[in-house]
Amino acid sequence: MTVALMWEARAAEGRGEELLRWAREQRLAPEPSRRETFRAPGDRVLVITWWDAAYDAEVPELPEPDPGLVTRAVHRWRFEAVASD
Repeated sequence: MTVALMWEARAAEGRGEELLRWAREQRLAPEPSRRETFRAPGDRVLVITWWDAAYDAEVPELPEPDPGLVTRAVHRWRFEAVASD
């Protein structure tokens, strides 16, 4: 089974590049089978990690950044793969 974890944060004013760099520098142990990092308008950063694990398995997640780097708490979602197109 594959579970995907989504981590999304919005940077504080003018700190989008810093948040993106911070997210890319975060290491997970063990490493996921796949990891992608995205950015969007409004200085938002999204990281998706894929794990060969059950939906409710304990897998490492990216931490909360320093409060001054973001405008709100990180949003997190967990999804289970159901099909591959």
